[in-house]
Amino acid sequence: QAPIKATCEDMSCKTGFPEDVHSAVVSRSVHGGQPLLNVRFRSCDGNKKIHFGSSEPEDFRVSEDGVVYAERSFQLSAEPTEFVVSAQDKETQQEWQMRVKLTPEPAFTGASEKDQRKIEEIIFPWQQYKHSSPLKRQKRDWVIPPINLPENSKGPFPQELVRIRSDRDKSLSLRYSVTGPGADQPPTGIFIINPISGQLSVTKPLDREQIASFHLRAHAVDVNGNQVENPIDIVINVIDMNDNRPEFLHQVWNGTVPEGSKPGTYVMTVTAIDADDPNTQNGMLRYRILSQAPSSPSPNMFTINNETGDIITVAAGLDREKVQQYTLIIQATDMEGNPTYGLSNTATAVIAVTDVNDNPPEFTAMTFYGEVPENRMDVIVANLTVTDKDQPHTPAWNAMYRMTGGDPTGRFTILTDPNSNDGLVTVVKPIDFETNRMFVLTVAAENQVPLAKGIQHPPQSTATVSITVIDVNESPYFVPNPKLVRQEEGLMAGSVLTTFTAQDPDRYMQQTSLRYSKLSDPANWLKIDPVNGQITTTAVLDRESIYVQNNMYNATFLASDNGIPPMSGTGTLQIYLLDINDNAPQVHPKEATTCETLQPNAINITAVDPDIDPNAGPFAFELPDTPASIKRNWTIVRISGDHAQLSLRIRFLEAGIYDVPIVITDSGNPHASSTSLLKVKVCQCDLNGDCTDVDRIVGAGLGTGAIIAILLCIIILLILVLMFVVWMKRRDKERQAKQLLIDPEDDVRDNILKYDEEGGGEEDQDYDLSQLQQPDTVEPDAIKPVGIRRLDERPIHAEPQYPVRSAAPHPGDIGDFINEGLKAADNDPTAPPYDSLLVFDYEGSGSTAGSLSSLNSSSSGGEQDYDYLNDWGPRFKKLADMYGGGDD
Repeated sequence: QAPIKATCEDMSCKTGFPEDVHSAVVSRSVHGGQPLLNVRFRSCDGNKKIHFGSSEPEDFRVSEDGVVYAERSFQLSAEPTEFVVSAQDKETQQEWQMRVKLTPEPAFTGASEKDQRKIEEIIFPWQQYKHSSPLKRQKRDWVIPPINLPENSKGPFPQELVRIRSDRDKSLSLRYSVTGPGADQPPTGIFIINPISGQLSVTKPLDREQIASFHLRAHAVDVNGNQVENPIDIVINVIDMNDNRPEFLHQVWNGTVPEGSKPGTYVMTVTAIDADDPNTQNGMLRYRILSQAPSSPSPNMFTINNETGDIITVAAGLDREKVQQYTLIIQATDMEGNPTYGLSNTATAVIAVTDVNDNPPEFTAMTFYGEVPENRMDVIVANLTVTDKDQPHTPAWNAMYRMTGGDPTGRFTILTDPNSNDGLVTVVKPIDFETNRMFVLTVAAENQVPLAKGIQHPPQSTATVSITVIDVNESPYFVPNPKLVRQEEGLMAGSVLTTFTAQDPDRYMQQTSLRYSKLSDPANWLKIDPVNGQITTTAVLDRESIYVQNNMYNATFLASDNGIPPMSGTGTLQIYLLDINDNAPQVHPKEATTCETLQPNAINITAVDPDIDPNAGPFAFELPDTPASIKRNWTIVRISGDHAQLSLRIRFLEAGIYDVPIVITDSGNPHASSTSLLKVKVCQCDLNGDCTDVDRIVGAGLGTGAIIAILLCIIILLILVLMFVVWMKRRDKERQAKQLLIDPEDDVRDNILKYDEEGGGEEDQDYDLSQLQQPDTVEPDAIKPVGIRRLDERPIHAEPQYPVRSAAPHPGDIGDFINEGLKAADNDPTAPPYDSLLVFDYEGSGSTAGSLSSLNSSSSGGEQDYDYLNDWGPRFKKLADMYGGGDD
C-alpha cells in the first residue's frame, strides 16, 4: 500500500512541525515494515541534525527522513489510533512534538470485515457502453494491478485474496480456474480458487526469501469447457518482513596494518549480507565496532564505515614491538542500524600489526677481539653480536655487515649467520705475520631494507674489531722455483751442477740453518749437499734417457727447518740438456727382403740417430771395404738426408739370408759413424716381385743344402731312438728269463731307487760339484734326531784331511779330485768300510740290496766283474773304468 501524504498550508519560516495534529487514512490491515505516512519538519537552519522518535516504539518508528513505518503487523480498530511523533535537535537538545491520528479506511454499509476483504473484484476485460445507438460490447485493454501479500502471515488459512468474475456469469454458468507456479505447477497448492464463485485464496504462509512473487493466469469456461473469456494474468507480490538477521561472510576476518601508520590508513573491509529485501530497511545494514582488545595505546584505534564496512585507523601510535595484534568485535544491524527494531549479528576482525624497519641493529659491544694464525684461510676469527627489536627473520631484522675501514687489501669478509643474526668475521686471504701483526677493522651493521622514514642509525650500529695475527712456523721456499739450468749432456759423475737453496720466511723465530735432501730424482743422477744446497752429479747426464722429456730433466729437492712443528718446502730443478754427438746412427729396419735377380731388388733403408740437429742428419751411407764380397754383390745410393737405397750389384745372387754391413755417418762435429748389419733375405720372386720360396728360408742363416742335411739328421735320430727302445725291451725279457751272474748281495743295481725325475736325463751335465767337497755339511749330525742313525753311517771322529776344491771347478778337474779323495780315504786308518760320500738320507733298514762300500778303495774287490756297469750310462761307465779296468 502506498503511503498517504498529508498536506498543510504554507507558513512563515518557523522551526518545528507545520501542524500540531497530523491525520492520515490507512488500510485497516497493517503489516510490519509498511510505510504509513510522511511527517514534515521545517528547519529554518538547514544544518540542524534532527532525530525523530515515536511515543509507541513497539508499534511505530520514524526514520531520519520523516517516514513513519509499522513495526509489526496488526489490525486497526474502528476508532482512530493516536501516537506522538517527536523531533529533537542533537546539538541543542531542543524538542518538538506532533500528534498523529491514523483512521482506518471506511467499511461498506452492511458488510462484515470479511466481506470488506472480499470486496475487491477482478472482472475480465469486457465492458458495456451506452450510445445513441443500441447497446454494444467493446473490448478494452486492462492492466490488473498486482496483489500485495505480506510474508509470514499467521492466517487463518485459507486466506481470501480476491474474487475473479466475468460479467457473462449472469447469462451463463461459468467455471473459474487458475494456473501457474503456486497453483497447478510446483510449488502446487499454495493458491486455490473456488470454481463457482471465483474466490482466490492462499493456503499457507509465504516466504519472500524463497519466492518473491507469483505469476498466475485466471481462466473462465462454461460447463462444457468452452472458453468464454480470454485468460487474465494475476501477479501476487510477497511483501518483505524483517525475519532474517544479517550474516557475515566470515566469522573471523584477518587484516594487517603496518606499524606507525597515520590516522585514516585503510586496514580491511568486512562484509555481511541480509536475506531480506535490500530495497527496504529490512535489508539495509549498518556496521559498528563493539570492542577493541587490547585497548592500548588508545581504546579507539580503529573505526568502521557503517555502510561499507571499511575499517580504518583513527589514532596514531601503532607499535608492533608493543602490541602485535588487535581483536575487534564488529556488529552488523539491519533496519539501517536501529538498535531497537533491527536484527544484529557479530563477527571478529583480527588485525595484525606488521613490522617496519623502525629499529636499527645495535652492536652489543663497541669493540670485538679475535686472533688468527698466519697463512690460514676460511677461518672465523670473531663473532659480532647485534640486537634488533624488529620481527626476527624478516628483512627488517636480518643484519648485513660491511667494513668501513682497516682492511685495504680485502683480507677479511663478514658473513651473517641466518639463525643468530651474528656477523662472522672470516679470513679470505692468507695473512703474513712478518708483514701484518694486527688489524683493526671498523664495521657497520645495517638491515636488508632501509630504515623507516625519519629514523637514523645510532652510534651503536658501528663497532671496532681488533684481530691479532699469530706467528707460526712456515715452510721454507726455494728461490727461484722452479730453477732452470742449461747443461750439455755427458757431464761426468762428480761434477758440480749448480746450487739450489731455499729461504725461511720466519724472521722472528730462532731456528738453525735449513737442511736439504733429495725428494725425486728419477734417473738417480744427482745429489745435494744437506748444508749448502750444492748439487753434484752421480752419473753421466744423458739427453737420450727415457727420463728426459723434450730435452728437460726434472728433479725435486726438499728444504726442512727445525721449528715446532718442523716444516719443509719443495723446489724443482729443471735441467735443460744440450745435445752432443754421442750417438752413432743406426740402420732401420734391421731386416729386409729382396729378389735373387737384379730387377727388381731395391731396398729402402732409413738412418736413425737419437741425437738431434745438428748432430743427426743428413747422413752418409756407404758399404765397407771388407769383406770384398759386400761391395762386389751390393751397392748403396743415398736418396735423401735420412734415406738410402740398397740393391744388388750382380745379376743373380743365390737365395738365402745375408748380413750386409752398412756404414752410416751423421753430420755432427765431430762426426759419429757406426756399422749396422742389415739382415737381407734373398728369395725367388714372381713377376710382381713377391717372394715365392720365403717359407723355405729360416732365420738361422743356412742355405738350402744345410736345411736338407738337418732334416735328414733328424730322421736318422728318430730311427735310432726307436731301435734303442726295441733293444731295451728285448734285453729286459732276457734278464727275466735267466739268473744274474752276480751275487745279489753285490748287485748294486738293486739299490738304485728312482723317486722322481729331477733333471734332464743323461744330457743333464749341470752338477753342483760343491756337494762333493764336504759331504758332511749336507746333513749335519747336530740336527739329526737322536736314535735314528744308520748302521753304516760313519761314527763321529776327528775330521780327516780330505782335499778341498774351489766352488766352481773346471769339469776337467773332476777326475783328479776323485782320485785324490780315494787316496786320502785309503790312507785314513779311521775310515770305515763304506763310502760315506754316498750317504744322502736315511732310506730305512732291511734293504735287500748289497752294500757299495767295496767301491771305497781300489785295494779291495779287484776280482769283481764291473763290465755290466757300462750299460748303465756315462756315470757308471766311469766307475767301471776306474775299478774294473785293471792296472790302468
